Amino acid sequence: MTTEVFYLLPYAYELPEWFNEMRDEAIAQWETLPLPKIERAKFHRWPLFSSDFVNEEALFNPLTYGTDAALSLNVEEYASITHAGNQTIMESIPMELREQGVLVMDLFEAMTEYPDLVQAHFGTVIAPQDDKVVAYNLAHLNGGIFIYIPKNVHVTQPIESLLLADARYQQAFNKRVLIILEENSSIDYLERVQSTGDEIISSTIIVEAIVKSGASLKYMAIDTMGQNVSNYIKRYAQTGRDARVDWAIGEMNDGNTVLDLDTYLNGNGSESQVAIVGISNGKQIQAIDSKVVNRGHHTIGNIFQHGVILDRATLTFNGIGLIENGAKHADAQQESRVLMLSDKARGDANPILLIEEFEVTAGHAASVGQIDEQQLYYLMSRGLTKELAEYLVIRGFLGPVILSMPSQRVRDELIEVIDAKLATIKADDLNG
Repeated sequence: MTTEVFYLLPYAYELPEWFNEMRDEAIAQWETLPLPKIERAKFHRWPLFSSDFVNEEALFNPLTYGTDAALSLNVEEYASITHAGNQTIMESIPMELREQGVLVMDLFEAMTEYPDLVQAHFGTVIAPQDDKVVAYNLAHLNGGIFIYIPKNVHVTQPIESLLLADARYQQAFNKRVLIILEENSSIDYLERVQSTGDEIISSTIIVEAIVKSGASLKYMAIDTMGQNVSNYIKRYAQTGRDARVDWAIGEMNDGNTVLDLDTYLNGNGSESQVAIVGISNGKQIQAIDSKVVNRGHHTIGNIFQHGVILDRATLTFNGIGLIENGAKHADAQQESRVLMLSDKARGDANPILLIEEFEVTAGHAASVGQIDEQQLYYLMSRGLTKELAEYLVIRGFLGPVILSMPSQRVRDELIEVIDAKLATIKADDLNG
C-alpha cells in the first residue's frame, strides 16, 4: 500500500474572509457571553480563558514528530494526523483513500484549500457564539483537524489523531475538530488528547461531527491531559436519516475537566450509543455531561457511563435524554454509576429525562456508592492483598463499559491507561 506521509513545518495560512469575520465577532463578544450550564459542576473559577496564546520561546523550540509526538501506529497502513502545540506536524494518508477523495488534514489548511466545503459545515452543529467557551475558542483558535469522507466511501482501517498540548510553556491550547461524513460512508476515528510539560495552561477543544444519511461514525477518544491543564472538551454530533454515531470515551485527564458531549438524532431511524469511563484522583474535579436529543422518528439513544473516584477528588455524571415533540417511537436509555474509594471523595450521578412525546420508550438507572466490603472480604479471603482486591473490584466495575467499546485495540489501550491511573492506589488512601 502506498501512503503519502508529510512532516510539516510551521506555516501561516491566509484564512478565508468568512472565517475572519466569524472570528472577529467572537473576539468582540466572547467575554460578555454566559458560561455553558453543566448541572452540579462549578468551573467558573477555573483558568480556562488564558490570555497567553503564543509563547515566543515555543516558536523557536517546537514539538517535533517522532521525538515529542508519535502515534503508536504504522503510518504506512493508517490515515493519521498529529497536531502538536500550535501546528500540525504530521499528516499521513494511504493513496487509496486519497484517490477516493478522503481528506485528513490541518483545519487551517482545509480552510485555505477547500473554503466552500469547510464553510458549509463549520458552526452548523455548535453555533459560533453558543456560549463563552465556544466563542473564546473561536476567537483565539490556534489550530485543529479536518476530516472529510465522501459519499459511499467506507474506510476499513481507523483514522487516528493526536492532539498534543505543549505545556512546556504557558500558552493556551484552543483546538477545533471538524468531521464530515457524506451519505452512506463510514469510519472509525480514534483521538488521543495529551500534554507534555508541567506549566499551568488552559485547553478548550471543540468537536463538530456531521454524520449524514446512512453514514456511520465510531468516535473513540482517550484523554490523558496532565495535572496542570484545565480542560473544557465539547464534542457534538448530528445525524441524518438512518445514520449512526457511537462514542467510546476514556476520560483519564489528571487536571480539572469538563466533558460536554451532545448527540442530536435529527434523522429518522438514526442511533447513538455513548460509552464513557472516567477516573478522578487527587484533588481533581471532573464533570461529564452526556446528552442525547431524539428528534427523528424511531431514533435510539443510549448512555452508559461508569466512573471511579479516589482520594479527595470529585466526579459528576450527568446523563440527559431529551425526546422532543414529534419524535414518535423514540427510545432513550441511560445508566450512570459512580464508585467512591474514599470517604473524602465526592460523586454525583444525575439522570435527567425530558420527554415531550407520548409514543416513546425511556428509562434510566443511577447509583453512587462506596466499594462493596463483602466483595473485598471474599477476595481477601482467597489470599489477595487489600490493594489487589480493590483493584479487581474497580476493574470489574468499569468492565461492562469497556467491553461495550467497539474496538479491541482501543479497549486494550484504555485498560493500560486505567492501570496507570490506578497505580497510585495505596491501602491507606482508600476508605478513609
